[in-house]
Amino acid sequence: MALRLPSAAVAPAASPVSLPVRVPVGQSVLLDPGLRGERSCIAVLEGVARVYCPCEETAGMTLAFLQKGDQLRTDRLCSEGICVEALTPLQFRCDGEPGLGDGFDPVNEWTLQLLRIRHLGSAEQRLHALLALLVRRLGRRCGPWCDLPFRLTHERIGELIGATRVTTTRLLSRIRQAELLVVPAGQGGLRLAPELVESAPLAAS
Repeated sequence: MALRLPSAAVAPAASPVSLPVRVPVGQSVLLDPGLRGERSCIAVLEGVARVYCPCEETAGMTLAFLQKGDQLRTDRLCSEGICVEALTPLQFRCDGEPGLGDGFDPVNEWTLQLLRIRHLGSAEQRLHALLALLVRRLGRRCGPWCDLPFRLTHERIGELIGATRVTTTRLLSRIRQAELLVVPAGQGGLRLAPELVESAPLAAS
């Protein structure tokens, strides 16, 4: 499986994978639907991933975010396969059987949460809620800040909140000017003020 491609490219799986797959930050792997068996799944061993649809019509629509310990069944997703993008250094397996858990499905859960955000009245509210959701699910409290270990492009955030890249950039700049969001130099993550997370729409859900 060739993985070292430009960040916009996708590396297809050429054969069933029996060893952990390692993906550098910003790169994606296409899981070919023809190679998966019934009830096949991927299991994240390290890192944070974005799962998205490779269909041209949906322009890379985000399906879910996964972190260490998450499993995702791949046999019921897009007929063209799915893409797994490394938001942090990523390691996963895609040859396993789903475990017997409580029925939690990351795609269903993330779809529900993102749909609720998309129904908020303004782009500012949607951005506020999205940042808080990402921190609550994928980040951690670290001293006076809440750390998110990765960044999303303004274009990708716009896709998630139903706004243009220009609008997204303007809203993020406003949050940074209010000193509620910090982008540490030389690091791949973000820092958000706890009050921003706690005051977000849908924060109590």
